[in-house]
Amino acid sequence: MLSRARIRPNGLSSLLKQNTSLRRTLIAAPKDGSGPLMERRADRALPNLRPPRRWLKTLPIFLSIMVASTLAIFNYQKSSSSVVSSALYALRTNPEARRVLGDEIYFAHRIPWIWGEMNQLHGRIDISFWVKGTKAKGLMRFRSERKTRMGLFETMEWSLEPEDGQKFSLMDAEGRDPMSNR
Repeated sequence: MLSRARIRPNGLSSLLKQNTSLRRTLIAAPKDGSGPLMERRADRALPNLRPPRRWLKTLPIFLSIMVASTLAIFNYQKSSSSVVSSALYALRTNPEARRVLGDEIYFAHRIPWIWGEMNQLHGRIDISFWVKGTKAKGLMRFRSERKTRMGLFETMEWSLEPEDGQKFSLMDAEGRDPMSNR
């Protein structure tokens, strides 16, 4: 082993010139079917890259799975929110809804799809989803807004539209909020 004191600025290059046994030649990359790679060397040649067209075939599949997953996650978040639970509970206890839909009011499908915007931070809720009872099936729509930042939500629309097309307002005769305790 050489000590640092013996190497001068030109000494390293002259040392490498003298010791040619340190130089290695490049080894070709393994070919398909050539067997396992028994040793790895840092100076071996890199394998040829396949044309980048393979990922182009799978990109649409990947994107469609990502979009479907994202929509499903956001829909699950909406369906398990307190707004939807409260609206569904108020629908179950509303006499007009029970007259139209019957008893046992719940989501119409096993996996409910909640349409619309639910933005409580900015004070906008405008959702609709299908519900069913023992008599009929219908589209429930709930729209509520908060006019000021620290104000209360005010229900603008709460309606039920059965499959026959007739629309029922589920708010009381004075237009009061069905979910408030006034």
